[in-house]
Amino acid sequence: MATIHRPALADAARTILRVALGAVFFAHGWQKFFEFTIPGAQGAFAQMGVPGAQFAAPMAAGLELAGGALLIVGLLTRVAGALLAVEMLSALFLVHVSAGMFVEKGGMELVLVLAAGAAAVALVGPGRASVDGLIFGRRTDRWAALAA
Repeated sequence: MATIHRPALADAARTILRVALGAVFFAHGWQKFFEFTIPGAQGAFAQMGVPGAQFAAPMAAGLELAGGALLIVGLLTRVAGALLAVEMLSALFLVHVSAGMFVEKGGMELVLVLAAGAAAVALVGPGRASVDGLIFGRRTDRWAALAA
């Protein structure tokens, strides 16, 4: 099967994925800081059995808020994506996998999709419509070219 190379569509797909994921991560970080508050998030993490909840909750909140913002604008995209993917994989294995698939039972569907999306952004990069694209230009596509 022949592959059709359409860089404009690939850039659009990267931008859509990056901004959508960034918005979700940012919203979750905001929620932990300003709605649950950090003490509330620490209590929730402890109740879910997260080791080191006193440390993990503020770290997760900060990573989600800052990492989400970085994804939205496309700055340090690969680093933010990789860190967010690791965070979601940690949440998946520490808390959600034992509850099955579906989120209404505390399952892993949301964190699995967020981990996969963040890993994909880390692998393919931000695309040209990003701060990274403005600063580094075509060099942001180096890893994608190696993977092709």
